[in-house]
Amino acid sequence: MGGDSARNVRQFLLYTGSSERFMAEKRYEVVVIGTGPSGESAALNAAKHGRSVAVIERVADVGGNCTHRGTIPSKALRQAVKQLLAVQSSQMLYDLRTPEAPLSWLLERWHRVVDQQVKMRSSFYGRNGVDVIGGHARFTDEHHISVTHGNGREELIAFDQAIIATGSRPYEPPDVDFSHPRIFNSDTILDPGFTPRSMIIYGAGVIGSEYASIFSGIGVKVQLINSRERLLEFLDDEISDALSYHLRLTHGVLIRHNEEYDRIAADDDGVTLHLKSGKKVRADALLWANGRTGNTDDMGLDQLGIEPNQRGQIAVDDRYRTRVRHIHAVGDVIGIPSLASAGYGQGRAASADAIGVPGFRYVDDVPTGIYTIPEISSLGPTERELTESCTPYEVGQALFQETARAQITGDTVGMLKLLFDPVTHQILGIHCFGDQASEIVHIGQAIMSQDGAGNTIDYFVNTTFNYPTMAEAYRTAALDGLNRIDGVFTEPAEQLADPTPADAVASVVDEPAEAEESAGNDD
Repeated sequence: MGGDSARNVRQFLLYTGSSERFMAEKRYEVVVIGTGPSGESAALNAAKHGRSVAVIERVADVGGNCTHRGTIPSKALRQAVKQLLAVQSSQMLYDLRTPEAPLSWLLERWHRVVDQQVKMRSSFYGRNGVDVIGGHARFTDEHHISVTHGNGREELIAFDQAIIATGSRPYEPPDVDFSHPRIFNSDTILDPGFTPRSMIIYGAGVIGSEYASIFSGIGVKVQLINSRERLLEFLDDEISDALSYHLRLTHGVLIRHNEEYDRIAADDDGVTLHLKSGKKVRADALLWANGRTGNTDDMGLDQLGIEPNQRGQIAVDDRYRTRVRHIHAVGDVIGIPSLASAGYGQGRAASADAIGVPGFRYVDDVPTGIYTIPEISSLGPTERELTESCTPYEVGQALFQETARAQITGDTVGMLKLLFDPVTHQILGIHCFGDQASEIVHIGQAIMSQDGAGNTIDYFVNTTFNYPTMAEAYRTAALDGLNRIDGVFTEPAEQLADPTPADAVASVVDEPAEAEESAGNDD
């Protein structure tokens, strides 16, 4: 922790030398462990409601893994790759086409963004009167935390409410040597020390797929090893297929499905991945991107009767409370969805519950945001899920290649798909693949959140969008869907749910005039 943040640290408890005797100079109403998205929002919400608040951060700077090793650096790296791809055909960046130049340029970009983030987030705590304490936090009982500083000195903190927001780290199986200079996890890959010409990525989840598009985008030959039948099975099938297609066609990624590792052997020249199928895969480097582990080591949770699962994750109830009611847990440390976007909402909600103020909500409306190239975002059930649940739906879609804005920018790959109820027109799901997908989805999310008749695709038909914009893809998709059901669903919903029996149809045919009269009376 540097600069103003370091000067904000206050010594508020005096350790007297005895393991059982601490003299408290100050007690905090709320103590938050971790300064990632969930910890930051929890601390600031409590401070803005007049509570005395401290945050404990074990590393030098605030921001958590999201700022230093996760979301921010990887997305900054991705954006730099996109810029590189956009000008590859020109002479402007010709010097970046050498094997070694691109990666160093790209890494410098994310370091600059991280520095900006740290300065900004440090100022949040200072402006709101939140004390930032550097060190490793460990519970000694249900109302005290011992903080061990880098110099070995310990302090004891008394609290009324505590919020655990310690985040997660890459899962590392014990039989893989991550100390080898050619084997990386999703943290260490951000500073590999060299530019590999080829790379194996083991794990084709969100992180693995994102890094596959990033590294292949700068010319690295990537082999993506997937233990499942298809990429990102939770996605809409068409979008999963589109991602696979563009990784292969545009980026040259070789995807191997239904494969599991047997062992990994590394030497001075590269890494050999031995698969259980008998295959051997060789590359300059290997990125392990298969799962994450909650940061709950040596936190004294056993003193509280809190037992993390095998992946270090803490169980919470629907108010984000642990088994100790005044200790909450939020963010990656509680498991899925393990997204920075969800963490912000969870932290604010847990803080509201802890201090007894309005504003609690259980965060379950989280859109998927996957920053591959092109990116992906979705909200709501997929076609497969709706079919399996026997929920009638129809599809409206807009291809980006047919929108003026995409033709102007050149980002014509992708589509927007709306799934909706064919009778009520209620939006059931939104699925987007292409440039700015993570931005585009929020327009539909706003309409989906409306109650009753406010949530229909008719909104997009009856609303004027700026032209040209990517937002007008909603209007195109809505019209496409309405045109598809035109003349098909003309009966009231209750009649559609209870179709006329075959014998009744026969009587209608036999007595047409009487039937028409009855129908007229019903109307």
